[in-house]
Amino acid sequence: MVVELIDFILHLDKYLELVISTYPLLSYLFLFLIVFFETGVVVTPFLPGDSLLFVVGALSAVGSLNLFFIFISLFFAAVMGDTVNYHLGKYFGPKVFRAQSSYFFNKKYLLRAQSFYNKYGNKTIVLARFVPIIRTFAPFVAGIGNMKYRNFILYNLIGAFLWCGIFIFGGYFFGNLQIVQDNFGSLILIIIFLSLLPLIFEFVKYILSKKV
Repeated sequence: MVVELIDFILHLDKYLELVISTYPLLSYLFLFLIVFFETGVVVTPFLPGDSLLFVVGALSAVGSLNLFFIFISLFFAAVMGDTVNYHLGKYFGPKVFRAQSSYFFNKKYLLRAQSFYNKYGNKTIVLARFVPIIRTFAPFVAGIGNMKYRNFILYNLIGAFLWCGIFIFGGYFFGNLQIVQDNFGSLILIIIFLSLLPLIFEFVKYILSKKV
């Protein structure tokens, strides 16, 4: 499964081109659901996020997708995903914290997101958009922590707008440069690595603090 997922991410542009050309209208729903589940369900943090948005922008530049419609669609998918996740955290959070990790659910991710939330407060909902895995768990933790909904929805809207805007329009303006096309797989890996940097930094700090 891991090998297939890596192959899917590295060749995301090719897979999406195939889906879009075969199912031009359903592809919008398909992309909406990926973003919704990646942000809204704590058991699916492995779905592509940043890289997917970048590729969507690049495909919009060549006319495969309508840029305005796909931006609005994925923006609402991201907002709805976090909103659902927030309410799931509010309702199921205490039970989940008592539960152990399973094949589908890693409790360590939840604790890491809680640590992220404790450090950055309400801004976590915006910042976490750019950190894979934390992005999926942060709204869940916000729900557990009883963050006021009016505060949550404001940061949710800002975060979704910035996340979708930066990656989709970044893909639109840069994704079809020849140098980018020739090194698309490497670029996707760089995007993923840069997205993971805050998480890596926090992990290194945690390890170093344990040695002191």
